[in-house]
Amino acid sequence: MGKQSIDKKDIAKSLFLNGNYTQEEIADKVGTTRQTVSRWIKDGAWDELKASITITPAQILSGLNRQIIEINNNINSREEGKRFATVAEADTLAKLASAIKKIETDVGIADIVDVGIRFTNWLRPLDLEKAKEFNNLLDAFIKDQMR
Repeated sequence: MGKQSIDKKDIAKSLFLNGNYTQEEIADKVGTTRQTVSRWIKDGAWDELKASITITPAQILSGLNRQIIEINNNINSREEGKRFATVAEADTLAKLASAIKKIETDVGIADIVDVGIRFTNWLRPLDLEKAKEFNNLLDAFIKDQMR
């Protein structure tokens, strides 16, 4: 892959993550095809990155916690001696707790992406080659952390 292709891909990724552009608009801006941009998005899991940036983990956690509270309120409203979770409620509570744990772990991903983008933007005017190298390492690190 040549320098120009790397530059186009980096620019396309930035436009995709930070802007509200269609794939066609991004392709026009970087001088490539929509199919190439689509492949970059799929191969780099850019949709997942954008979702983790767009919806804050705090918002997701708040919604999950409200669901747990609602289930617990329902359990607590039962008559004494019957205040325990049904099998379905216990399963739902376990799944919600698991989702919360995963999101709390993934909160680091959004932070990593944010700091990584800011650092790359700072480094790019100082040393373009090092910025490209850092960006490749950051992408690999983020993908590893998402497993």
